[in-house]
Amino acid sequence: MITVLSGGTGTPKLLQGMKEIINPSQITVIVNTVENDYFSGLYVTPDIDTVLYTLADIINEDTWYGIRDDTFITHEMLKKLGCPELLRIGDKDRAFKIQKTLLLEDHSLSEAVNIQRKALGIRSRVIPMSNEPSEIKILTEKGPMSFHEFLIKENSKPEVIDIQYNILRPAPGVIEAIKNSEIVIIGPSNPVTSIGPIISTKGVKKALEQAFVTAVSPIAGGVPFSGPAAKFMKALGYEVSSMGVCQIYADFLDKFVIDEKDSHLKEKIEKLIKEVTITNTKMENLEDKIRLARIILGEIV
Repeated sequence: MITVLSGGTGTPKLLQGMKEIINPSQITVIVNTVENDYFSGLYVTPDIDTVLYTLADIINEDTWYGIRDDTFITHEMLKKLGCPELLRIGDKDRAFKIQKTLLLEDHSLSEAVNIQRKALGIRSRVIPMSNEPSEIKILTEKGPMSFHEFLIKENSKPEVIDIQYNILRPAPGVIEAIKNSEIVIIGPSNPVTSIGPIISTKGVKKALEQAFVTAVSPIAGGVPFSGPAAKFMKALGYEVSSMGVCQIYADFLDKFVIDEKDSHLKEKIEKLIKEVTITNTKMENLEDKIRLARIILGEIV
């Protein structure tokens, strides 16, 4: 079995490649939940939904959020009614969010996600990192903000001073999945706000220390592949580079995959971990994703 720690953008791309070369039923994905929140009366789980839609082959690859070829009739009508939404939620996507909100009246989050996983015909396991209410605050020069206020309303522009999130208990199956895996893969998601909360969940770091862990750097040539990772890493005192990412994961990391643009960092990184692999980590098409997945999985495939 393989376990993947995932946020909502880079790692789902890698999952597309992985499920082409190994049996999807052998993949477990543990997903970040600190960005979960209520919008327009709906409980929205951005990273979980992106993983579900990716594994079901319905993800909108133009945005890596929502469903491909969705319509926005409800969203536009809400705007006309004077109820603008911070998030632009499509109609099909909204249906999933309505169902999840209703399920949470008498199910845990992991149970609700499992029901939706089965409805979509997904054979891989998808587990939220926790069933407990999560919260993240981005402390900025303009004051504290929720993640989506910072990312969408403020377009990630304010300077970031600190990032705070609550430490949660893991959902059922999280620790067991890590312990029972041949390999744990940390995908190229934001190391601070996507992967950091998973690692901080109670018991996860200890479990990772006992597993074989491979990570893919989400940074090449000092530039993150997407999102405000650079601002977040600087705020926490880390260099915006593959070296900085390695320092975040160093306590439990066995193998680190970095981009060719960072080959000059190889010897420096090898002082922290056992093995460094250099390759082209860009995932612009399915062929790229499969190639990177094969490099990461090594002898398993």
